[in-house]
Amino acid sequence: MATYGATVTWERQGAVFTDGRYGRGHRWAFDGGVEVPASASPHSVPLPYSVAEAVDPEEAFVAALASCHMLWFLSLAAKAGHVVERYEDAAVGRMGPDAAGRTMMLEVTLRPRVTFAGGRAPDAAALEALHHRAHEVCFIANSVKTAVRCEPVP
Repeated sequence: MATYGATVTWERQGAVFTDGRYGRGHRWAFDGGVEVPASASPHSVPLPYSVAEAVDPEEAFVAALASCHMLWFLSLAAKAGHVVERYEDAAVGRMGPDAAGRTMMLEVTLRPRVTFAGGRAPDAAALEALHHRAHEVCFIANSVKTAVRCEPVP
């Protein structure tokens, strides 16, 4: 069994704090040495208390689902003998209340556009099957209750 970690660091930086007027900017650090500026989303916490240029947890959630799907798709395509030249996904997450009224990521829609080498793309049915299988084996998609849809873009 593998384990994964991230270090999340935030500092008050002199703000009063109890009045709610403190910065939400923080850092994510990963085992390979990469550090990412992070913040609450400006949709949730108004500027200047959030950082618009930073990654927020909701964006990271969408990116994690899209990235996992892509990595599985690439692996499956390679095993099937298809040469992928480029893969781009303009994924979108939609937040809202669940049946109990709690805010959650209700749905993530993946919109992958895949370019194959030499114009040798699999037919529509084979492409759909690759995306379907990638979704079935994606660790992140298997870990959440959010609906994840895949709408490949020609």
